[in-house]
Amino acid sequence: MARTAKKALDELSRPGPHTVLHGDLGLVGLPGLVLTPRSGLGLPAVAFGHGWLQPPQRYRGLLRHLASWGFVVAAPSTYRGPLPSHRMFATDLSTALDVCVNVRLGEGEISVDPKRLGMAGHSFGGGCAVLAAAVDERVRGVATLAPSEARPSALDAARRCRMPGLHIAGGEDRIAPSAGHAEPLAHAWAGPTQLRTIGKATHLGFTEGRHFTDLLLDGKPQRVVHRLTRGLLTAFFLRTLSGVRDYDALLEEDIRGCPIDFTRGAPTTSCVR
Repeated sequence: MARTAKKALDELSRPGPHTVLHGDLGLVGLPGLVLTPRSGLGLPAVAFGHGWLQPPQRYRGLLRHLASWGFVVAAPSTYRGPLPSHRMFATDLSTALDVCVNVRLGEGEISVDPKRLGMAGHSFGGGCAVLAAAVDERVRGVATLAPSEARPSALDAARRCRMPGLHIAGGEDRIAPSAGHAEPLAHAWAGPTQLRTIGKATHLGFTEGRHFTDLLLDGKPQRVVHRLTRGLLTAFFLRTLSGVRDYDALLEEDIRGCPIDFTRGAPTTSCVR
C-alpha cells in the first residue's frame, strides 16, 4: 500500500525488519566493513564510499540501517589519507561489489544478485561513487551525500551515468556547497536525477560519532540529517534495486527541511530487469 511522504519517512527512518550481521571485508583482502541481513538469497547490494579522511565506522548507523532493510552494504576503508586517489578508490568501490557478488557471505546463507547493485558515498566517497558507476555497467542506482568534485572529474563521469541518481546536499555545508558540487553534478547526470538540500545540514552532519577531523572540517554529526538520509536512501534503493514502489511519495514530494531543488525524469525510475 502506498504511503504519504511523511508516513514513508516515519517508517523508513526506523530500522527495518532484518537482524543485521557485521563483518570485515579484510577477510577477503579489502579493508573495510560489510553489513548484511542475517540471511537471504539474491539480495541487492550497495557499495558505500567514505568522506575525506573519514573511517567507514563514521557511517555505521547508515550502513546498519540499509542492511536492516534487506541490503548487503560494503564500505572499503582504503584511501583515507590527506591526498587520496579518486580513481583508485572508485576501483575499490567496484571491487567491494565484486566481493558481495562472488563471495557467499554469512554462513553461506547470503547471496547477492549481480543485477541489483548500487553505489553511494559522502563527500570524497560521493564523487568516487560517480566515477565508479560511470564505468561499471552493473550499477543500477547512485546516491550521493554532499558529494565533492573528483580527479578525473565526477561531472564528466555524470554525463555517462544513465542509471537513476539521488544527490543530497547540505544547506550549511561550507566544504562542498551545493552550488559548486551537488547541483552541477545533478544537472550533468545523464539519467533520471534528483537534487535535494537538507537546509540545516553541515558537511559533517552526515557522519556519526567523534573523530579528530571534527576539529578540521565544518560541522558535526546531526540526528535530523541522519533521519532524513536514512529514509531517503532506503526509499531510493528499495525502488531502484528492488522495484518496491510503496514509498515513492518520499521520492516525489518535498519533505520538511529537505525540499526537491531539481528533478529530471522520473526520480523513482527502477533499473530492475
